[in-house]
Amino acid sequence: MRSAPTILHLDMDAFFAAAEQAAKPSLRGKPVVVGGIGTRGVVATASYEARRFGVHSAMPVAQARRLCPNAANLMPRFALYRSVSEQVMELLGRLSPLVEPLSLDEAFVDLEAGGVADDSASARRAGELLRADIRAVTGLTGSVGLAGSKMLAKIASEQAKPDGLVLIEPGAERELLGPMPVRILPGVGPATGEHLRRAGMTTVADLAEAGEDELVRLLGKAHGVSLYRMAVGHDERPVVAERDAKSVSVEDTFEVDLHDRVRVRNEVVRLSDRCVQRLRAAGRSGRTVVLKVRRYDFSTLTRSETLRGPTDDPTVVREAAGRLLESVDTTGGVRLLGVGVTGLTDFTQEDLFAQAAAGERAVADAEVEAEAAEPGGRGEAVVPVVPVPELPAERRWLAGQDVRHAEYGAGWVQGSGVGRVTVRFEEPTSPPGRVRTFKVDDPDLVASEPLPLVGVPGPGPGPVPVSGDEGGAAPATPESLSGAGEQMPRL
Repeated sequence: MRSAPTILHLDMDAFFAAAEQAAKPSLRGKPVVVGGIGTRGVVATASYEARRFGVHSAMPVAQARRLCPNAANLMPRFALYRSVSEQVMELLGRLSPLVEPLSLDEAFVDLEAGGVADDSASARRAGELLRADIRAVTGLTGSVGLAGSKMLAKIASEQAKPDGLVLIEPGAERELLGPMPVRILPGVGPATGEHLRRAGMTTVADLAEAGEDELVRLLGKAHGVSLYRMAVGHDERPVVAERDAKSVSVEDTFEVDLHDRVRVRNEVVRLSDRCVQRLRAAGRSGRTVVLKVRRYDFSTLTRSETLRGPTDDPTVVREAAGRLLESVDTTGGVRLLGVGVTGLTDFTQEDLFAQAAAGERAVADAEVEAEAAEPGGRGEAVVPVVPVPELPAERRWLAGQDVRHAEYGAGWVQGSGVGRVTVRFEEPTSPPGRVRTFKVDDPDLVASEPLPLVGVPGPGPGPVPVSGDEGGAAPATPESLSGAGEQMPRL
């Protein structure tokens, strides 16, 4: 633990939804839900206006629509989010060479390593300047936590939400943590939390009182020792500048359960190709292929196959995923499919024996297919991979999508159907724009890239922060931090 609160945790406020509000003037101050489009979509982020109605992340989009029917339901635009994230990370990089990104909208910063803070006053100044710079550059808001450890800095930023700053003075760790639920600690998920609850431990103080030996007995040596140290306020984890991704994966949830085995296999092929595209874009290769299948009854199965060497070959990934699919019973229907690659490395080192074996399998498969096709053949014919039919024109226009019209300029899709697409023409720095409707195949209407948010006004203030500091830099107290953890208001 440090003697000064020089570890900063930044968490952008309702990032995806706030970025959409900043990009679309007509949506500022209104409920926005970003997530999958269709009946099987899942909410990625909800604006604070939507959260007041009970909408929260990981909720089915259909349920979000019932709770907040007036919300704008938009497709995610990751090109925009990555662009804004790069701007934010650049600002963090000016504070310190030690920046540890956790996601597009979240990161730790070691202020001491950057020489910008060595006590509470200088740390608070750095945090407030960062918040002001983020608002000036992106138009968005972020919440900042400052403490002597990563664990407490993250807890502080959760209490600062939205658009606030909370600083935890070193020395107050045990008093602050004591009344908090055990789930506040890193590494305590639903299963561990339930295991501890059954043992009579629901707060961090319960863990500290139980002692290290009891936690080791319940959870094993590594987890028990780590959890006890965090329960008494000790977290020595450093801010690490480089965080290697452990896996690359893609998945799709289908509007209607898939029953056709041919269609399921085609989807696995398509997901495999998308996964390899992401793998190559990151300059990585991987050794283990993972298949995820969620069935009609919401049961989720995962299967994996470890190759003899790392690969970024789409054929190798497709074949491995196809073999894994053969071991899964899809009777009854498939709700979700996913393909991933783990065991990542920065280079590809294809194993010659693995390649030779793959070649032999291909020849054998061809022989089986030919034999099965002959009259009296003894095998089942190999199912050919057929292309997925092209979507109807109106399905290509998704709510929130960026478009450009030859006459009216830049805009975004509000909705489409019955051969028509409705577009609102506005830009991040313009007033709310006018809505126009076109035929879905209008040659003057084309998809476009997101416009930058530089210099745009923010989406507006959010609700009063949980900590009660109204966006100010109030020091934390046991009372203000009791029950920490950003709770999406049950809107």
